[in-house]
Amino acid sequence: MKPLIIFLLVLLSLASSSIIFVSVRNPDFFVSTRYDVSVINGFKNNSSLPLVIWCSSSRGDMGGRALQEGDDFSWSLETNIWGTPPYGCTMKWDLTRKRFVAFEVGRDSSRCAPSRKCFWLVREDGFYFSSDGVIWSKDFSWS
Repeated sequence: MKPLIIFLLVLLSLASSSIIFVSVRNPDFFVSTRYDVSVINGFKNNSSLPLVIWCSSSRGDMGGRALQEGDDFSWSLETNIWGTPPYGCTMKWDLTRKRFVAFEVGRDSSRCAPSRKCFWLVREDGFYFSSDGVIWSKDFSWS
């Protein structure tokens, strides 16, 4: 009987440690949190050729739009303990297409804090991320 009790205590300890680790690494995992995501057309001169965006997640299709220079496509989402699926967008500019993940809890819950806002600026040379809409960093290129 004693080995069973020791085994159960070790198992309980491992489970507790895992919960603490997940809570520290990703505090939004156990709490429902609202995020606002915006994808902005940051092209300098594409008035005759819009940037086409189409976004979805496993929760559903959010539709698409043709974004003129300076236009944005925005939405809000809620994270929760049961898991929040990634939100992906397909961008089309002339003959070029690029699919990217616009929001993923593991990647974005920390970097979108504390405002809980995630901005993407799409330019001719790539995709830029910001949590404040002022300071941008390039995450990746079109290719």
